[in-house]
Amino acid sequence: REHLFHWVQWRIVGADCLDLVAGSGACGIEALSRGARHVTFVDVSPVAISAIRSNLGLLQAEGFELVCKDSLTWISAVRNTEGPLYDIAFMDPPFASSLLGRAALALEQSGLLREEALIYMESAQEIAATQVPENWQLSKSKRAGTVYYYLYRRHGQASDSQ
Repeated sequence: REHLFHWVQWRIVGADCLDLVAGSGACGIEALSRGARHVTFVDVSPVAISAIRSNLGLLQAEGFELVCKDSLTWISAVRNTEGPLYDIAFMDPPFASSLLGRAALALEQSGLLREEALIYMESAQEIAATQVPENWQLSKSKRAGTVYYYLYRRHGQASDSQ
């Protein structure tokens, strides 16, 4: 995570963040500790949400929301509401799942990201350009062993042709 927060350090203070498929919640918790205004943690696992809640309690953290739902279901449920707009989104789904590309497209179509949002993605394989919306521009990438790290910057809205 050190490289991630080095990449986004200039945007994290006061940011509204989304930790989608939160797992341990490490990205969102780190964002809060570095001055993020608010983090929404979304994970389908009640065990994961409970662990995140416990860790946030130990840290006496404020400015967060915990959502125990499937990420795609949650995105669909909030997409047309007047929900928050996120400055930064973290997506690090289980490597064995096919969720990353589907979540990226659903997130773009949801209207939940600010125009110049940053999107961090982690994967066990290279992410093809077809797996991300056309208006997400690759800003940084790195590979460490078998893990690929990507930081995208959103520009405007994707066309309806996706």
